[in-house]
Amino acid sequence: MKVVSIVGARPQFIKAAAVSRELRKRHREVSVHTGQHYDYEMSDIFFEGLDIPRPDVNLGVGSGSHGTQTAAMLKGIEQVLLDERPDYLLIYGDTNSTLAGALAASKLSVPVAHVEAGLRSFNRSMPEEVNRLIADHLSELLLCPSDTAVRNLAAEGVTRNVHLVGDVMLDVLNWAKQRLSETPRILDQLGLAKQRYVLATVHRSENTDNLSRLAQILTAFNLLDEPVIFPVHPRTQKAITGTGLTVESHVRLIDPVGYIDMMALARAARMILTDSGGLQKEAYWLGVPCVTMRNETEWVETVEAGWNTLAGSDSERIVEAVRSFTPNGSHPTLYGDGNASVNCVNLLG
Repeated sequence: MKVVSIVGARPQFIKAAAVSRELRKRHREVSVHTGQHYDYEMSDIFFEGLDIPRPDVNLGVGSGSHGTQTAAMLKGIEQVLLDERPDYLLIYGDTNSTLAGALAASKLSVPVAHVEAGLRSFNRSMPEEVNRLIADHLSELLLCPSDTAVRNLAAEGVTRNVHLVGDVMLDVLNWAKQRLSETPRILDQLGLAKQRYVLATVHRSENTDNLSRLAQILTAFNLLDEPVIFPVHPRTQKAITGTGLTVESHVRLIDPVGYIDMMALARAARMILTDSGGLQKEAYWLGVPCVTMRNETEWVETVEAGWNTLAGSDSERIVEAVRSFTPNGSHPTLYGDGNASVNCVNLLG
């Protein structure tokens, strides 16, 4: 069987790392990188750190408006599908690459398998919500990370070929844990002590493209009385530079780091502040409290379990959460047993 896999952004490189390793044991995979994340810090560094093969095709789309970027991806993916004639197209998550892959394949009657199907924020002002809604309704095989995701699809009338497989990101994290030393080099390089800093990431357009929200978040960071380690996404860096926003000396803006280093920083942090879906889960699996700088989350189980709290972008709410939020002590198993990639490949055939 031949499978074309579409990736384009950091979270997809991580998810594909687990699935590709398993998929290539049994089938032929053609990996297509759309180029949605195209610079070294957001692309090459992750392929290197995750020990996965380089993409077979790189469309080199780059940045642009949602319409421009998605249209270029749609054109490029269509040509790959015409050339390769695969049995399946495999997509991940909720980016523009996901949407373009689903659209291109459905037009050519290529069955689509969606890893991380069924997630909903119920906020259609988010580009990611629109992407995942369309992708799910165009998919032939829906591979869900949670019971909640399965129920979300059922509520929309989608019940055929819906499977609970677990979360492939847990597979990758378990792989990474075997490669994490007790005293990671990244901590020494940054002069950090365990449990003596918070780790922050900000990348969603709702926060980076809204000056008021971004200013509130940075104000919160400035008000904290402990080091804030902030690997800066290129979109966020551009917004900060373009608007003249400033941070205090304890807020350390660093370049994006590879996956292993990021997990080392997350594991040793006292708390994580993020608007990333992936990092909310990784924080949970690593047993690190998380403050999510959004008004809703697709990963509701982490909130219900008491390890994640929603603070939006309000500086006072963020600061209060960082200073007072404490997990409730219990830590139930969430999102599978670390064998999601095997489950996905088994269902592909």
